[in-house]
Formats: sequence, C-alpha cells, structure tokens
Amino acid sequence: MAKITLDNLAHSYFPNPKSMEDFALKELNYDWADGEAYALLGSSGCGKSTLLNIISGLLHPSQGRILFDGKDVTQSPTAERNIAQVFQFPVVYDTMTVRDNLAFPLRNRGVDAKIIAERVQKIGKMIDMENMLDRKARGLTADAKQKISLGRGMVREDVNALLFDEPLTVIDPHMKWELRTQLKKLHHDFGHTMIYVTHDQTEALTFADKVVVMYDGRVVQIGTPEELFEKPAHTFVGYFIGSPGMNVLPASVSGTSAVVDGHEIPLGSGYTSPQGKVEIGVRPEYCSLSATHGLPVKVRRVEDVGRHKIVRATYGTHEINIIANEGDNIGADMTHVTFDADHVNVYADDWLVSPSGVQNAKGEAA
Repeated sequence: MAKITLDNLAHSYFPNPKSMEDFALKELNYDWADGEAYALLGSSGCGKSTLLNIISGLLHPSQGRILFDGKDVTQSPTAERNIAQVFQFPVVYDTMTVRDNLAFPLRNRGVDAKIIAERVQKIGKMIDMENMLDRKARGLTADAKQKISLGRGMVREDVNALLFDEPLTVIDPHMKWELRTQLKKLHHDFGHTMIYVTHDQTEALTFADKVVVMYDGRVVQIGTPEELFEKPAHTFVGYFIGSPGMNVLPASVSGTSAVVDGHEIPLGSGYTSPQGKVEIGVRPEYCSLSATHGLPVKVRRVEDVGRHKIVRATYGTHEINIIANEGDNIGADMTHVTFDADHVNVYADDWLVSPSGVQNAKGEAA
C-alpha cells in the first residue's frame, strides 16, 4: 500500500496548450491517504480516466509530479509502480484457463506454488467462479471475462494501489452489488489503497471512504457521501449527487434571508452579501408543499416510487423537485413550497459560500 501524492499535476492532450481551457486535467494538489478507498466520480469527459492513467503510468502528465510514499515516480513505467489496474472492458488470456489467468501475476513474480493455489482458490470464490477455474477463458461471456479481470487485479496482496476504471460496466446488475461488496471486504481485510473510477453515483457512494467529484477537468469536491449530500461545494456536486439532484434558484442574499423574485426565503445562518452569480441550493428532501405559504409553484406531476413520492413542480422557468412521504396527500391546493432553512446552501459563481461569507476558491478541493 502507498500514500499517493499529486503535486501541481495537470495534463493537456495538446502539444502546446495556450490556456487552462486546453487542459483536460486542471492543476491538482492532493494526498491520497495510504489504505483508503476513493471513488473518482463525474460525467463522461470530465478527466477521471486521464487522472487514473497518470497515476498508473500509462500517461505522462504535462506538468507536475506523482509520488508514492514520497518517492517521485513520474518518470517510472507502470511495471515499476507496483500497481494493479482493471479496465472498463475485459482483458483476459483466452487460451488460458480461468485458474491460469488468475495465477498469472503471481507466477510472473515467482510466488510459491502453494501460495498461488491458495490465493487463486480464494479469489475464484470471491468472484463466484470457483466451479469454472479449469475452463478456458475463450467462449465465456463478457461479464464472466470481466470478473476474471477483477480477480487478476485483486489476486496480489503486495500492490501499492488497486485502480479500477469503470470495471462493472459489462457486469449484470445483480452481480454488480455482489462484486462491490467483495471489493469493500477486500479493502477491509487487506487495507489496499483503492481508486475506483465511475460515473455512477450509487457505485461511488457505496464503495468509497471518500468520493472525489470531478467536473470539466477539475476536482470540485472531495468528501464523504454525507458531506457531498449535505454541503455540496459546487452546484454541479449538488446536481450530480442525489436523485433527484439539488434544486438551484437564482437569488439575492443578505443576512439570514434570501430573496427569489420578491419572495423571502429564510436561511439557517447569516451571510454577508455574496457577489457574482448568486444562487441558493436545497435538496428535494428538505422541501415541503404548502397550501398557504412559501414560494408559489405549479405542480406538473407526482411520481410514486414506492418508498416516497417525487413531486415535479416549476417556479417560472425553474424546475423544483420535492420528495414527499408515501402517505402524504397532495391536494390541488398545494401550490407553494417551503424550504428547511438549516439545509439551504448559498452559492456564488457556482461555489459554496460559508455563513461567514467566504467563498470556496475555484479548483480547491473542499
């Protein structure tokens, strides 16, 4: 296992980048703690895989350094970094058996045959292929081959880090839950540093100790699932995390209230007047319908999802989502929405503003 340090790291696919807009990965400084499980989360094209490939050595950064336990490995090839990487699509040796595929990394390092046999049997059970170990990989389904790739990545116990690049894309939904559980157990048992790239918030939030949210080549927040939900550092985090995502409305803010088109919204804390594009953000879980007071809205439809109801409403051109209890009666007179003041966040130019009025610096991981 290793502590991984990203020092002034940035990357552009252009040979001579002229501005920050030419960088696929904006400047990043961060320490990935030894033995923690991280998820890199963001939409397609945000820089997740670029960052992962730089850490693994498959891509050389345009600027900055990568350090493993304080040792500069920026110029070191992948083989010298002692990492295991699992890709989005299966990479297996078709002419080998499942057993030989799993054993391959250990045999390459001259591990004792008895230890190899024990590890292969254990990993085979973990990926639910214990009864297929002596079958050739050729002819297996795509999800079975991907399980072999996952197993080969996990078979070594001495790696500095385990890197996963959307590894469950081709796995059937039921098996995804099983494998995610096994990955969590592996992390708990052996304490590997794990970095897991995904665009699926459920995968990220259920797998990782800390989630690294990326947007437009920049890390916009690093935090626990609870931190990302309760205090999104950027409006993108609020939108991307949660189902439905955070409601965002333009507003003016002063003291303990926000004003949306003349309608006053109470805030749980006091703010100095933030400048720039000012907005408030509130999760649907902290919104309630009312017949008499609050922001006037038009209810478009109600979706009953079993555990609760999702009320889809609009305020002018802005969509507002409200989560109501399953037993709540939503009448035709429910034409206003109120917000829980303690859970209304304030943003300026998309970045969270603290009650003291301090705005998160752009590019600084909150």
